Amino acid sequence: MRLAAFESYKLPLDLAMSKVTAQHIGAFRDDRAKTIGPSSVLRELSLLASVFESARLEWEWVELNPVRGIRKPAKGKHRDRIISMPEVRRMLREMGYQRSGRIGSTAEAVANCMMLALRTGMRAGELCGLTWANVHDLHAHLPDTKSDRPRDVPLSTRARAILRRMKGWDETLVFGIRPASLDALFRKYRERAELSGFTFHDTRHTAATMIAKKIDVLDLCKMFGWTDPKMAMVYYNPHGSSIAARLG
Repeated sequence: MRLAAFESYKLPLDLAMSKVTAQHIGAFRDDRAKTIGPSSVLRELSLLASVFESARLEWEWVELNPVRGIRKPAKGKHRDRIISMPEVRRMLREMGYQRSGRIGSTAEAVANCMMLALRTGMRAGELCGLTWANVHDLHAHLPDTKSDRPRDVPLSTRARAILRRMKGWDETLVFGIRPASLDALFRKYRERAELSGFTFHDTRHTAATMIAKKIDVLDLCKMFGWTDPKMAMVYYNPHGSSIAARLG
C-alpha cells in the first residue's frame, strides 16, 4: 500500500468527504507527478477511487466519486531495460560476491539476492519475504504475491546453489533484508560500480528474457505468475536471430 504518500501529502482533511472535489484530487495528482512516475500516480489514484467508491456505494457518505472526474495520466511505457552480463559482473565485484563459502556480509546477501532474482524472476518483495519453510527441493513456494495468488517458482541447479550459500545467514528469512533496504543497498552498490539506468526490478525483465530462451510462453506465464499471455510478451524479447536458430 502507498499510505505513506497520503501521510506526507497535505490532503484537505478539514473537509468532509462529501466536500472533496475533482479539483482537490487533480491538485493531488499534479503534485505527486512531480516526484513519481505516471504508473505510480495511477496506483495512488486507484486507491483513492476505491475509498470514495466505498463511501458512495456502501456508506452513502458521498453522491459522486471525485476521482472519476479527473483526467488520468497516461500510463508510462513499460520498462524493458535488460541488465547486461558485464553490468552484473561489475555489481558482483562491488558487493564482494563469492561463488562459495558462507555469507559474511549484507553486501554478499544483496549480491546473492540479485543472482536469485536473475535465475528465477522473483520480485524484490517476494525475495525479501521468502522463508526457509517455503524453500523446497525443486521449487520455492510464494504464498503472498503481487497478484494475490500463491505460486510455486521452479529452482534451477544454479538457483539451488545460491540458496545453499544463504544457509545460516538468517534463521527464518532466506536473505534477512527488508524490501526498502534492498532497494537502497542495490542503488548504493550500483553507484559505487559507476553504473546507471537500471533498478533491482529490472532483474525480473532480464530473467524473463533469459528464461524465455529455455521454456515456452505458457510455462513462462506460470513461472512468473501472469494469467494473461500478453504479459509474457512484454518480457519475452528474443532477438530475431535466436528465433531463426530455433526454426532451423
